[in-house]
Amino acid sequence: MEKSELIKKKIGLVSLGCDKNRVDSERILYSLKTFGFTITSKPDEANILIINTCAFIEPARKESIDTILEMAQFKEKNCEKLIVVGCLPQKFYNEVVEALPEVDCFLGVKNEKNILKTICDLYNINCCVNEVKTPLNRVLSTPNHYAFLKIAEGCSNHCAYCTIPEIRGEYISEPIENLIQEATQLAKNGVSELILVAQDVTKYGIDIYKKFALVDLLQKLSQIEGIIWIRLHYCYPEFINNELINEIKNNPKICKYIEVPLQHADDKILKLMKRATSYEQAISLIKKLRDNIPNIAIRTSFILGFPGETESEYKTLKNFITTEKLDHIGFFVFSKEKGTDAEKLPNQVNKKTAKKRVKELSILQANIVEQKNKEKIGKKLKVVCENKLENNTYLMRSEFNSPNVDTFIYVNTEKVLEIGQYYNIIVTNVLDKFDLIGELL
Repeated sequence: MEKSELIKKKIGLVSLGCDKNRVDSERILYSLKTFGFTITSKPDEANILIINTCAFIEPARKESIDTILEMAQFKEKNCEKLIVVGCLPQKFYNEVVEALPEVDCFLGVKNEKNILKTICDLYNINCCVNEVKTPLNRVLSTPNHYAFLKIAEGCSNHCAYCTIPEIRGEYISEPIENLIQEATQLAKNGVSELILVAQDVTKYGIDIYKKFALVDLLQKLSQIEGIIWIRLHYCYPEFINNELINEIKNNPKICKYIEVPLQHADDKILKLMKRATSYEQAISLIKKLRDNIPNIAIRTSFILGFPGETESEYKTLKNFITTEKLDHIGFFVFSKEKGTDAEKLPNQVNKKTAKKRVKELSILQANIVEQKNKEKIGKKLKVVCENKLENNTYLMRSEFNSPNVDTFIYVNTEKVLEIGQYYNIIVTNVLDKFDLIGELL
């Protein structure tokens, strides 16, 4: 078979896990498309199926394996080759090779750059394909108006429960010039909102520039024509300094929104987690953010059921949530991961207890969000149009809401609105505690 025959094959890709993984998938798709392949979103049409997996915690691994088995069924139809890439084969290569004979090839995160050569080898084609450098262009899997910008790979924080350093390696920042080039191309393609992601966004630049360079990056990204919003995810609390706070406050392109993964509020649990922030430091940071940026939306995440979490530590976290009234919170049950420090800790918490605590805190947070939403009635907001629903209703999102994880604003209007365009609305009501109802101005 010649290359001309090979590129007639259709390729489908399923991306699982975090937004950082999504960026990897989009880069893989761009490499394949540039080589000449046709990309399809329909698995039953694909001749080559690629699954980019997640292996961060046990539920993610289960989803990855279930998806692989689901996609393997298409081998009875058009699928000729099934390729699994990403975190699952990176961490559990020997195990998955033995357990999943349906798969034709496994590539870990460090070998994804060999995807083109791998496909040629699977078809016994001697194509002149070298290792593909990470492309700055991508085939977006998000709506055209927003994209995730991965500014670093790996992590060096080594929290007690986390497998990321083992899977992805130590923290490596992407050079500023590469990120500016990538963001400029995204803007030319219609992207107006950049969502900065890394395992730890705030540590950006410390490895290659020997200083925290996130503010430098933000200022350069803000100069790109067409970029309207820049959003910050995964900002570790101990590295949120005055310089960054002032940049968020004074730079009109940076959303008044920040995700700060606190993981817990009790000092004993935080120490066991090997987290660097204490209860008092978290309280102080939230106060500083709100004092300097009064309307800022703060998102965080908490792990319930970490080893040693008794009723006392749980109540500390519950009181923290009650008093601090954060805008968005994700709750997760602790996952005991092989090879982590947390695996060896005594006083492991029963899963049933952890799930009960997640449920209780989710109800508590829902009531807090409802009250905060009621306070927004009558306020004017700039929003981006996400989608059109039935009966002339549009799904909107403000700078205080990140896509996929946060809430929406529903606006009904006879006017024809454009997806990805920005409008002004006034909040008129609350819908089911979490969402808002607005009226177009």
